[in-house]
Amino acid sequence: MGQEYLKRKRILLVDDEKELLDMVYSILKEEGYSSIRTASTQKEAVETARSFHPELAVLDVMLPDGNGFSLFEKLREMEDYPVLFLTACGEDEDKFKGLGLGADDYLVKPFLPRELTLRIGAILRRSYRNENPLVELKGCQIDFDRVEVLKDGEKVALTAKEFEILGALYRNAGRIVTIDALCEAAWGENPYGYENSLMAHIRRIREKIEADPSHPASLITVKGLGYKLMTEDGQRGAVR
Repeated sequence: MGQEYLKRKRILLVDDEKELLDMVYSILKEEGYSSIRTASTQKEAVETARSFHPELAVLDVMLPDGNGFSLFEKLREMEDYPVLFLTACGEDEDKFKGLGLGADDYLVKPFLPRELTLRIGAILRRSYRNENPLVELKGCQIDFDRVEVLKDGEKVALTAKEFEILGALYRNAGRIVTIDALCEAAWGENPYGYENSLMAHIRRIREKIEADPSHPASLITVKGLGYKLMTEDGQRGAVR
């Protein structure tokens, strides 16, 4: 698995100190991580997680409306993904509590930026080492690591929006993904009004992955509901 693939993982940062939140955001952006959301309260973090579907969360312990330990439990009730506690609470009791809950790591402030990026990289490699970014479709392959389609011996690049749409379809391979869900995957928290744009992107994706785009075998329309992606072996993964 390539490092660039890991750097497209969705990361949720939660801290009530805006200066530190902005600093961590900048550190990760400079390291090449491209999909990051932030929150400063427990409530905001839960709401963001519902729509963003993070693949890693970095949590502070002290929050204005609760603590990171209770937030951890709420997030784990929604989805299971790795969590790093990044906090000024450096007492052994706090570390043991965080790790005992099932957190993947615990880093105490102040910290070195390099240590943070190394720990995040290690967590992502451990957590997603079994993912295969190469997806088999009828007549082609999608390489999520290189963001391209391999078809008839040629490589065809995917745009960012095409990547997000295909990623959402692949996570639910063989199942219907609604139009609203695909719009949200490609355009974020306010997806309304993008239906025509979605249809245009679907047409272009079919031109890249289908032998006959007019009679698709892999990206199927479910009239009135949405679309579904049919892989050759029914596989689905966590590409986002």
